[in-house]
Amino acid sequence: MIFGRSERGKPPVEPVTLKILVAGGFGVGKTTLVGAVSEIRPLRTEELLTEAGRPIDDTSGVEGKHTTTVAMDFGRITLREDLVLYLFGTPGQERFWFMWDELSEGALGAVVLADTRRLEDSFAAVDYFERRSIPFLVGVNCFEDAPRYPIEDVRQALDLDDGVPLLMCDARDRESVKEALIGVVQHAMAYAAGQRQTVTT
Repeated sequence: MIFGRSERGKPPVEPVTLKILVAGGFGVGKTTLVGAVSEIRPLRTEELLTEAGRPIDDTSGVEGKHTTTVAMDFGRITLREDLVLYLFGTPGQERFWFMWDELSEGALGAVVLADTRRLEDSFAAVDYFERRSIPFLVGVNCFEDAPRYPIEDVRQALDLDDGVPLLMCDARDRESVKEALIGVVQHAMAYAAGQRQTVTT
């Protein structure tokens, strides 16, 4: 770009921006996922865990975690010149859930990260997006020391509708995260098309 115009003399393209949330329980890998794929240095609002928070922040299964997101994580991916994806990682602890309504405003869809060691921590996020009819995908973050289960067993344990995509992913791996994000966009497009069809029939 030169002085606000492209080198070929064409006016700059105003990109379409899409917003995707990354949600899930405490310590499930939301901050890691945003950082793995963002083209900019992610905005993070992490604070150190303190002794005062130990009675509220259950770190069983994630004993090595020393920080927590207190507002959001933010990252950006340019898919094409005219298409930009904004990622917003939600805070995991219950006391910060009041922020979810603000963050979900205008969201195309969401990735709900799950950890097989603490599947119950994903129930709140699944319930949140189901109640608000926001299309979402569940990504099981494959931690090295986490037990592996057949994907249909995980679907049953989370009580997911058949239409909700469920996949295994690695929040540290850029390609794995991209696959999950593409899945969300495709699911959201199919969901929107289904809603339009329902209205016209």
